[in-house]
Amino acid sequence: MSTRAWAGRRELLGFASVGFLAYAVDLSLFTCLRGPAALDPLTAKVLSFVAGCSVAYAGNALGTYRHSRPKGLRPCAVFFAVNAAGAAVQLLCLVVSHYGLGLTSQRADTVSGAGIGMVLATVLRFWGTRTWVFRTEGRVGSWTG
Repeated sequence: MSTRAWAGRRELLGFASVGFLAYAVDLSLFTCLRGPAALDPLTAKVLSFVAGCSVAYAGNALGTYRHSRPKGLRPCAVFFAVNAAGAAVQLLCLVVSHYGLGLTSQRADTVSGAGIGMVLATVLRFWGTRTWVFRTEGRVGSWTG
């Protein structure tokens, strides 16, 4: 395996690991805020989303993309914008399935929002994160460098 291929796989694995941790933080905090804290669902989701994004940014900055060292608040703001776009993709998949196609069962909502939507959102987040947030010399965001 070439060095470039190994670096790409390591980047993808690091991004996925950080994303899994961020998702766990988001889900756990949302559950706690909805349950014991008794917050309304939108407030709970906004707070858990911000916490999950913060964990993801820190994990990617200190782990996966530690070699790029972005400076200032701009990279963090762009990271949150990319993640918000990913969340919008997930919601759009749910809206299209539920309201556009009339697939209204809980299973259909889960498949469209948490399944298809999550896959598409993750691709967008990976591309946006490596292209706009943690850029490195010689790479403009393509998969091959």
